[in-house]
Amino acid sequence: MDANNRKVSVITPLYNGERFVAQTIESVLAQTYQDWEMLIINDGSKDNGPAICREYAARDARIKVFDQPNGGSASARNNGIRRAEGRYIVLLDADDTWMPYFLDTQLELMRSKNAVLVYGSYCRINENGQDCLRPFIAPESITYKDLLKTCSISCITGMYDTLKIGKVYLREEFRSLRDDHVFWLEIIKKCGVAYGNQRILGSYRILGNSTSRDKKKVIWPQYLVYRRAEGFGVIKSLYYLLCWAIAGYLKYRK
Repeated sequence: MDANNRKVSVITPLYNGERFVAQTIESVLAQTYQDWEMLIINDGSKDNGPAICREYAARDARIKVFDQPNGGSASARNNGIRRAEGRYIVLLDADDTWMPYFLDTQLELMRSKNAVLVYGSYCRINENGQDCLRPFIAPESITYKDLLKTCSISCITGMYDTLKIGKVYLREEFRSLRDDHVFWLEIIKKCGVAYGNQRILGSYRILGNSTSRDKKKVIWPQYLVYRRAEGFGVIKSLYYLLCWAIAGYLKYRK
């Protein structure tokens, strides 16, 4: 990767996202930092979402749409990462949005800290765009052990520098459950520390059937993060699972 490459590659998996994806794309188009590409991976959608995305792609060459059979968010994100031409990789789901200053702010944080991995704070909204929980305020920095206990890095705000560590890919066996947590763990093991931005950088949408809020659906997948992805023994895995459960309760209470 050329050190002069300052492009940001925005990776957006799309599965039946017609309701919100236009808002997501508009928030990327509104960025004050304009050196970006947006790679939208249609993961076998059955609605009009891909057509909406192609309309945007026809108007702006920085937006590109690719199709694949349904394989889950990890597969779709990896497809985008493989195609990415930018130095910086960001994951943005098709129902979330950024503040116009998101890219500028995160790139400045990365420069000021000489960081490999940065993340930030965000609002939490419902399907109607209304605040449904208090904003999540990111800790100033986290280590690998911190990230084992709770995932402070969200797909809406995480950004990493491929010049320093190369491209990192998601574990596709996790499909769409905890694949992002394993992804951030892989990166932070390479860099040691990640830096957080206390400024609100976007809006993370929590839908009625969201697994982010219903922790019961992801207890077993989370346990597998520790057992399979990190290779911990049973006792150590259960310890971190308990830490994660307590942190999750605190994170998603009103």
